[in-house]
Amino acid sequence: MFRPTGFADLAGKRVGIFGYGVEGRATAERLGDNATVILVDDAPGRGDHVLVTSEGGHEALLNCDVVVKGPGIPRRREDVLALEAHGVRVTSALNLWLHEIDRRRVIAVTGTKGKSTTTSLITFFLRCLGEPAQSLGNIGQPPYDLHVDTSLGWLVVEVSSYQCVDLELAPATVVVTSLGADHLDWHGSLEQYQSDKLSLTRAAGPHQTFVADVPSLREVAGELGGDVSFVTPAHHELVEALGLLGAHNDDNVSLAVEVVARLTGKTPGEVANSVLVLARDFVPLRGRLTLIASEVRSGGTIRYVDDGLATSELPTIAALQIFRDEAVALIVGGFDRGVDYSSLASVITNRTPPTLLLTMGEAGERIGWAVRALAATLEQVPVHDMSEAVQAAREFLQHGGVVLLSPAAPSFDQFQNWEERSNSFATACFRT
Repeated sequence: MFRPTGFADLAGKRVGIFGYGVEGRATAERLGDNATVILVDDAPGRGDHVLVTSEGGHEALLNCDVVVKGPGIPRRREDVLALEAHGVRVTSALNLWLHEIDRRRVIAVTGTKGKSTTTSLITFFLRCLGEPAQSLGNIGQPPYDLHVDTSLGWLVVEVSSYQCVDLELAPATVVVTSLGADHLDWHGSLEQYQSDKLSLTRAAGPHQTFVADVPSLREVAGELGGDVSFVTPAHHELVEALGLLGAHNDDNVSLAVEVVARLTGKTPGEVANSVLVLARDFVPLRGRLTLIASEVRSGGTIRYVDDGLATSELPTIAALQIFRDEAVALIVGGFDRGVDYSSLASVITNRTPPTLLLTMGEAGERIGWAVRALAATLEQVPVHDMSEAVQAAREFLQHGGVVLLSPAAPSFDQFQNWEERSNSFATACFRT
């Protein structure tokens, strides 16, 4: 079987690109005219030259030398396994890129929650020390995009569980922020999801693995690869200076400090002090516990918090912990991936302050059922859109509190992506 060790090996080959989203387009542009490229996607309407998987696309892939699979295509899906059984090598663009880049300059960040924030923190901290750095991957552009200059500086790459499973090589630095349950429809089970997520730490090549010192990761210490360092939170002052909310950001900031200290030869204290001077310049990422508005009403102040990137129960639980002493109108739901919501339901029903649960979509309905099974009297309102949700939240919070969008589910049942969902929330919040 042909086994490419970089994009250069694909020259003159027949290459299938399976999944024509952002990554697929970047891959096709990277290959250009150096290879015969076959474009295939599950969805129709991707373009005149894109074959539909079920309408001859898969057959075309069977005749390729190698297939570069997009992260949205499950690794163990029957048609993917059929390609390999037929002798077609299946890989990913990120895997090819890691074979070609100087991996000593690459920091890969993964985790069930906190990976985007930690990616942005590492990048910002490096820049505070005068080191050139850029955030890539899920947080921005694919690192193999032709429009991205990766020739100099540190490359901080956010890596999803979808991408981890396809990587044969690890960069010199790997960061794991947390471990919970997510994307079970893609991975097949909680155990497989966690194994796939941590497979990045077990990939080949010498590397340092920095891991948040939390129980869920201590429990799987035997599944971690590389030279492992557990990092305990130690920089709460810096967390506050950066304008971040929640105890989990103590972990994220401490991970970033430790990683940057190791990369630059500084002490963690030196890194933290340098960042403190410039902390006001840090801009928290949208959709991650971001305060987008507040208003004073006759009964008190209502704050509107966008945690729209909370697409699993773990970050939503963390968000509720932050506002544990305040009245909360919680907006949850979206696309149903079959995740077990019992832990989230327990946290919601154990809250002491007034709590309203606003449920959207099939996932919201299931969260509502889980909560009702524990506390039938907790107030719930099923809503059809964000305007209806925000209006119901305002009516509930007569004496002030927090309107919290923390869905615990993906957006793509009603919205194209998390940004569209967050924009819808912001629009509803600012509407009088």
